[in-house]
Amino acid sequence: MGHAANLFFMGKGGVGKSTSASLNAVFLAQNACNVLLVSLDPAHNLSDIFGMKLTHRPTKILPGLKALEIDQDRWIRAYLKDVQHQVRNTYSYLSAFNLDHYFKVLRHSPGLEEYALLMAFRYFQEKYSGVDYLIFDMPPTALALKFFALPTLSLIWIEQLSALRTEIIRKKELITRIKMMNKEVERDKILLKIDELRDECQEVKEIFQDRTRTRIHLVMNSDQLSHAESRRILDELSAIDIRIHCIVHNKMQPLCPSPQTDTAYAAFPMLNFPYSKMPLIGIESLHRFINDIEHQVARELHACHMPHAPLTGTT
Repeated sequence: MGHAANLFFMGKGGVGKSTSASLNAVFLAQNACNVLLVSLDPAHNLSDIFGMKLTHRPTKILPGLKALEIDQDRWIRAYLKDVQHQVRNTYSYLSAFNLDHYFKVLRHSPGLEEYALLMAFRYFQEKYSGVDYLIFDMPPTALALKFFALPTLSLIWIEQLSALRTEIIRKKELITRIKMMNKEVERDKILLKIDELRDECQEVKEIFQDRTRTRIHLVMNSDQLSHAESRRILDELSAIDIRIHCIVHNKMQPLCPSPQTDTAYAAFPMLNFPYSKMPLIGIESLHRFINDIEHQVARELHACHMPHAPLTGTT
């Protein structure tokens, strides 16, 4: 089975992530690609951009393009339900205790949003592996960075859990030993679950770090605050070995300083897109903008040695 290419659009609030992701999706659909556009941003601007009500189920925008806006609370509930199921199965000896109170407390645990988003991402990877592109409109920077860092941080935590559980087993002899073809097979449900979690986190980490499967478009404007937040994003992603695919200088206007003069961005292809005087709302407006700048975009992509890279737009 093939894999969809993952295109993520992230950056400071207001720089034009949602519109950039939407223009990209429309452009790819126009060029005979099969695209699913997913909003992971709780603000959900896609409905406004396309001028139609989107839900957590894919809605057809045009041939080759469907879009949806995830229900974050729904994914948090799904994650908590999965935790509850795993706890009950793994710790069956606790079935005599009333755990419902503790599951209710878990609803208020920090970090639930990024775990829920990661669960949603894994779902889309599996269910929509047949599309050409999965395009993700990302949430604000803090949550987006936690999302990308979660597999790496979880693996560190899981390794410690594995070592602790192994030591508990060794000291208290909690492993059930059975005979199979004259060999002893050691089985411990908790350790098996830890190994399963390790495999899941490692898989997502590898997807994020695989530049053939994941392209992160860092969208920014010319203002100082946008530059500062973009540099922080570059640094924090680099620390977990995730590389930006390209920098999108969005809402570019004459006489605006270009990010190309900043050495922090020198190693990345730079795409410059003009400010649109007309609101980019509705399919016709998006089509018109793409047609107006397509030749300019083609030249810039060629200059960046990205002949097959998709279009990124502006708002």
